[in-house]
Amino acid sequence: MSEVKKSAAGGGGGGGWTRFVTARPRLTLLVALVLTALAVLAGGGVADRMGSGGWEDPAAESTYATEALERQFPGSQPNVLLLVDAGAAGVDAPAVAAEARRLAERLDAEPGVDGVGSYWSTGSPALRSEDGRQAVIAARIAGEEKDAAAVLDRIAPTYRGDHGPVEVSLGGGLAVRHEMQTVIQEDLLRAELIALPLTLVLLVMVFGSAVAALLPLGVGIVAILGTNAVLRGITEFTDVSVFAQNLTTALGLGLAIDYALFVVRRYREELAAGADTYTAVRTTLRTAGRTVLFSALTVAVSLAAMLVFPQYFLRSFAYAGIAVVLLAATAALTLLPAALVLLGDRVNALDLRRLLRRGRAPRKDTSGAGWGRAAALVMRRAPVFAIVTTAGLVLLGLPFLGVRFGTADDRQLPVTASSRVVQDQLRDGFPGNPGGGITVLAEGTATPAQYADFRERISALDGVGRAEGPVTGGGGSAYFTVVPEGETVGAGAQRVVGELRAAEAPFATSVTGPAAVLVDSKDAIADRLPWAAGIIVLVTLLLVFLLTGSVVVPVQAVLLNALSLTAMFGAVVWVFQEGHLAGLLGFTSTGDIETTLPVLMFCVAFGLSMDYGVFLLSRIKEEYDATGDHEHSVRFGLRHTGGLITAAAVILAVVMVAIGTSRVTNTKMLGLGVALAVLMDAMVVRSLLVPSVMKLTGRLTWWAPGPLRRFHDRFGISENDAYNPAGTPDVIEVSEELREAASSRQ
Repeated sequence: MSEVKKSAAGGGGGGGWTRFVTARPRLTLLVALVLTALAVLAGGGVADRMGSGGWEDPAAESTYATEALERQFPGSQPNVLLLVDAGAAGVDAPAVAAEARRLAERLDAEPGVDGVGSYWSTGSPALRSEDGRQAVIAARIAGEEKDAAAVLDRIAPTYRGDHGPVEVSLGGGLAVRHEMQTVIQEDLLRAELIALPLTLVLLVMVFGSAVAALLPLGVGIVAILGTNAVLRGITEFTDVSVFAQNLTTALGLGLAIDYALFVVRRYREELAAGADTYTAVRTTLRTAGRTVLFSALTVAVSLAAMLVFPQYFLRSFAYAGIAVVLLAATAALTLLPAALVLLGDRVNALDLRRLLRRGRAPRKDTSGAGWGRAAALVMRRAPVFAIVTTAGLVLLGLPFLGVRFGTADDRQLPVTASSRVVQDQLRDGFPGNPGGGITVLAEGTATPAQYADFRERISALDGVGRAEGPVTGGGGSAYFTVVPEGETVGAGAQRVVGELRAAEAPFATSVTGPAAVLVDSKDAIADRLPWAAGIIVLVTLLLVFLLTGSVVVPVQAVLLNALSLTAMFGAVVWVFQEGHLAGLLGFTSTGDIETTLPVLMFCVAFGLSMDYGVFLLSRIKEEYDATGDHEHSVRFGLRHTGGLITAAAVILAVVMVAIGTSRVTNTKMLGLGVALAVLMDAMVVRSLLVPSVMKLTGRLTWWAPGPLRRFHDRFGISENDAYNPAGTPDVIEVSEELREAASSRQ
């Protein structure tokens, strides 16, 4: 039996999983191709089944009041506004009034539309612009978000545009969310068209080989398509935010590329060291494969923490993130090894950089040695680098101390979006933003005098512009509309919500409206944030302990990872809240940050930072176990992962920046913020802070009490199997050596 056949038969200590992957590589890839095709079919149209809301707490008082009002008083919660522009004739002209009433009657007869009211039927000054040229017809489309959007799609063409003496535009919360969903889908397609070719170019620059560069891209595409199918299935049981698709694309490409870089690099190292194809694949799976699996678990845990929050906006990112991380890891540990078995040393084929070296003598890349020298320099001046780097990161994060939390509104959209134009006109030209006030639901029997007394008392509250009502209905229920002074969801309006909830009344009251939803959302996040943080910290400590066997390294990892995020949070406030660079980046600053975004960004960025931390720590630990030399191991780890981590971070940052080109502010904030966090982590924390801190802690870095050490010896995770402690070159060095060897053979 030949050496290759012996290897294929399972020699060399390959495990069951390794034998399964390498035994029938063509069958593995064929099954993957079939499953991917099915995923394309299953995931088709997933965006149309997603929602664009999800910031509300389903168990909050505001949610209860909204649902009760929708059942009993549909007109109290309008989500569609027809802005009727009469021009110079004015809204009170007879012809204008007649046409407006006709439109309102026609709208009221539409299936699925309730609670139609207008300036011409109520005479409310809040529904008439201050210049008298515009007025509003308000209505509510009831039902689930997707059903309501379908009704809006059906009726919008009928009402939008010219109608005799008036011109009608559509706005309101439902129209804003629906247009936001459309814009996000268009932006996501554009981001993919930007990210995919740029990613391929960067991978070619890293690997040199076009064949090797295509492998990570293929893993990412499989992960993205598979996650879309998973999300399509989840939409059958619960709401999923359309924003989650952006995370699917970003993490699908980013993490798949990270994992594939790690696996392909180790495989090429084994080939360069003289191993045959099957032995190289087995060694790669036993070493790099374990680290990839471990890394995927740490990222999945960070994203899973969002499941503790009640808002489906956050939960959606957990669904998408967990699915794409696990699928990326699965593809990297099954499809990629199968492809490597079939390719053999042809993984280094199609060297596209050879053309650039024509006429020049080959020059060996020394980037690995450069990383080693940099680590040595940092460790010689460890106190200086540790103090200066920490101080710099803290300084960059200081703007976050002034963060103000708000809620997403129409200003997330570009200024040219039709629903945004309507909302801007309502905000700037009307005495009170229609549909944007605070509503107080009163339940229980009361006399007209009691209602009047309650209205007078809430009218006198500080920050209240005016109070209207009651509007009474059957069953002893009524509601009051309160218009706060200033911004609809500003700090003053939020204080008014608290005062209304504390106001005494002879009946049960519950408060809703945009400001109340924001207050309840902030409370829900504050209540569950310690649980989410606790889950992330505890599981991260456990997983890093299983990797390293140290109780010091996990604490370092958590603290340094958190510190790496300071620049992101500081930049978010400085740019998006305070409005710096708003013109350059093309967004409108509202003076606050949407409440759920910092939570989302923390979970995503922390998980990605741990991803890079695992790559570095696993290599340091591997060398320390082999040599027992702490400082040498730190230098070795940085030398052999510095180029990999930097390349992976740059590629992921490119993907996130492509996501950040979105015209929706929250998506722009997520993409650009996480890109900054990833680059800071790879280029500052992993390059400067980690080696300096590990130098300062010395051999104490690897300390653990006896019982925990014995626990790690039995259950720990390591990359030690079949490892060559003499060292292997970095990604680019390997590719250069292989190309030089190929050239010499020619």
